[in-house]
Amino acid sequence: MTTEPPPGSGGPPEDDPLRKHPRQEPPHEPPGEPPRGSPYDTPYDGEPPPPYSGGGGPYGGRGGDAYGGYPEDPLAGMPPLAESGRRTLARIIDMVLVYIVVALVVWAFRVDQYTVDADKIEFGKTLGREIITAVLYVAYDTILIARTGQTLGKKWFGMRVANLADGSTPSVQTSLVRALVLWIPFAFCCACVWTAIAGGWSYFDKPYKQGLHDKAAKTVVVGLG
Repeated sequence: MTTEPPPGSGGPPEDDPLRKHPRQEPPHEPPGEPPRGSPYDTPYDGEPPPPYSGGGGPYGGRGGDAYGGYPEDPLAGMPPLAESGRRTLARIIDMVLVYIVVALVVWAFRVDQYTVDADKIEFGKTLGREIITAVLYVAYDTILIARTGQTLGKKWFGMRVANLADGSTPSVQTSLVRALVLWIPFAFCCACVWTAIAGGWSYFDKPYKQGLHDKAAKTVVVGLG
């Protein structure tokens, strides 16, 4: 029974070139028979060999099985994680680009042009600006991340967002969750403070360098070279 989502369900496409593929395991010997090999191999006494410890398998590396794989490490086969400093710079670029669009839309709809100094008018003006800000930032992140895994800032700095489970480009649903966690508090209450907290979390998070929005969406940010 397959675990892949059916076509049109919003999951990663089958032909996603960035998606990791399962590692092929070597064939297992029939139960009860000693392994075939050289007559100079260590005699088989019927007990399974001890697992390799964190010091690494016989082929080196960070630890794994006898064939060099790391079945418990979801980052195996993916590019290295992006540096948090580069992520911050990319995020600042994205914020500036979308802010310019927000300012133009607010001006075009005259959201900030009320002249009546009444509480209700002031509240409506502020709420309207916040809604426009939230919609544009969420749409920007969701659409671009779901298409290529990259916003403009990430593209310029050579990184992309990937699903932690298999390295594929996030689906629309995953990208939306990630964008909502990042931008809704930014637009309605905490502005740059929340962005600094959510994004700055990657500076201290181990082992995946995830921001709070990455944790909510189960994504990571990796480099492209």
